[in-house]
Amino acid sequence: MRVSGWVRGIAVLAAASAACISAASEAKWLRATSDHFVVYSSVGEAALRKTATQLEQFDGVMRILHRANTPPAEPGTNRVTVYVVNTASDVRKLMGKGSGNVAGFYVPRVNGSIAFTPRSSGGDGDLQPQIVLFHEYAHHFLLGTFAAAYPAWFSEGYAEFVSTARFEKDGVMVGVAAQHRAYSLFNTRGLSAERLFDTGSRRLSDEERGSLYARGWLLTHYIMFDPARGATFRRYLDALNTGVPSVTAARTAFGDLRALDRSLDAYLAQSRIPGIKIAYSRLPDPKITVEPVSAGAEALMALRMESERGVNNKTAQPIYTRAKAIAATYPTDPVAQGWFAEMAYDAVQDDDAEAAVDRALAADPKMAQALLYKARIHLRRASAASTKDADVWKKARIWVVKANRLAPDDAEALSLYYDSFGAERTPPTKIAIDGVKRALELVPQDPELRFKVAAQEIRDGDAEDAKRTLRPLAFDPHMPADNPAARLIRILESGKIGPEALRLLGPGQDGVAETPPAG
Repeated sequence: MRVSGWVRGIAVLAAASAACISAASEAKWLRATSDHFVVYSSVGEAALRKTATQLEQFDGVMRILHRANTPPAEPGTNRVTVYVVNTASDVRKLMGKGSGNVAGFYVPRVNGSIAFTPRSSGGDGDLQPQIVLFHEYAHHFLLGTFAAAYPAWFSEGYAEFVSTARFEKDGVMVGVAAQHRAYSLFNTRGLSAERLFDTGSRRLSDEERGSLYARGWLLTHYIMFDPARGATFRRYLDALNTGVPSVTAARTAFGDLRALDRSLDAYLAQSRIPGIKIAYSRLPDPKITVEPVSAGAEALMALRMESERGVNNKTAQPIYTRAKAIAATYPTDPVAQGWFAEMAYDAVQDDDAEAAVDRALAADPKMAQALLYKARIHLRRASAASTKDADVWKKARIWVVKANRLAPDDAEALSLYYDSFGAERTPPTKIAIDGVKRALELVPQDPELRFKVAAQEIRDGDAEDAKRTLRPLAFDPHMPADNPAARLIRILESGKIGPEALRLLGPGQDGVAETPPAG
């Protein structure tokens, strides 16, 4: 798939060293599937089953904490695919630029969010792989369950708060001290409460970012176990999500922020901090299916991870070249052919991509990935030809429709159907607009999808809806310094709406899909 430019990573405490990906192992790759996860690993069935089970239990813990029991769709609709590699160095190799101190990362996507985690930390300080993985999934869960705007301190603080969950004999303990943040908590100046609530005003230094995680954990812990403090936080969050500036909302809800600082310092100085244990009997008994991957998938696994991480014009070609010889050995393996089709498409080798898609569909006519890449290939050809023939576009969309009929809640198909009208350079139909909005309901974590929906709402004159859609991005700590979502909200608040508002944002930032996305 093409790089989206959107990655969440959690930093380790020690500096990184360069290493080659050692994801391949003598052990065979296995695939575990559950309601909320797909996990690929070569650690062996028992260890993989334990990982998948604990991930599902961790999801259950957060649902109990937030009384969130009603999913937006059927189980399995918005699974996170987790790739377990050998070490944190392998993770950094996959992440590439900017990964100097990253121990795991997560990429939210409409076609299936992914996470990369090591089986061992490789000596990277106190940050263990389970903490990394739980931190990243907490982001996915929080936005997927409560699609609201969260300040940076809570987004990261909450992920830190739940990431230290400990699996004990009779249940899961939540609220365990974040020992990996001890240095920032006790040995640095730390961000004040006012700066925590105003972190969007300027870029943070590395030390300040460490404090954001650490003091964010502390403030989150402070509000999680006290009903009155929790109610105060909810008042703050409600105000934030109606457009009240963060610091103003904080002062109104919490009062004197210097007094809040003193309360946090006293809370940290306690000899013991509170926690809660959730008994296993209260958690779901997850149904985990573990099976070996196909021979073709096994052979392509290392390249698949590189492709899933995201490619660009420079990196797509060598992956395609290496994969072509491997895929040729497994012509009847639908997974191998589907994976290769994606790699060929990314390298703009559409004839090879279509031939692989056809082989995949011959082996598995209901393979959604193959159906959607068939659509992408035909849409890209139609776009390149600048054809005005409506029948050509209709035939290209048929493949999306087939995928949608097989799985009506496939967000990728709904989004691609909408994008097809941008590729045709014609206004989307109401069905397409309703579909892309449903896609966002299903996968609210994808920032590009969220921006796409907001742009459509702006074109339709729905400024208030657009601002609500944009706010989670406007407060996201992983957005670039010149946050386009925050800028677009300011444009809307100035009274501009429709195409003019999008033009003021600048070229290439209006969410219009001129060509079908690469996946």
